[in-house]
Amino acid sequence: MGAFVVSALAGALGLTVYGGSEEALGRAVTGGYAGDLLSWVMGRAPGGAAWVTIMSNVNVAAVAVMADLPCVVLAEGVAPDEALQARALRENVALLGSPLGTYELCHRLHGLLTEGG
Repeated sequence: MGAFVVSALAGALGLTVYGGSEEALGRAVTGGYAGDLLSWVMGRAPGGAAWVTIMSNVNVAAVAVMADLPCVVLAEGVAPDEALQARALRENVALLGSPLGTYELCHRLHGLLTEGG
């Protein structure tokens, strides 16, 4: 499986960048994970994965940090509120978004990471 930096991943998938420091946008993404139950994601997402979710709770940023996830991709047109954006920036997690559904977004992410596009 290949690796992309978050900013390149965002560009390749046409994602909206809601926030992220230069350092956060430069972190490597080595896989993907989809899930909406925070405790489940915290215990099962592999480090380095782009996390696809519809959850926009401020605790999403904390879970991403605990699971060593470089970015959170909000699917289905979900937009973060100011509290989540501030927390993600403070925690060095890139916060991205897409109008695509979770299935389609994960399919495209998988294709990008396994086939380079």
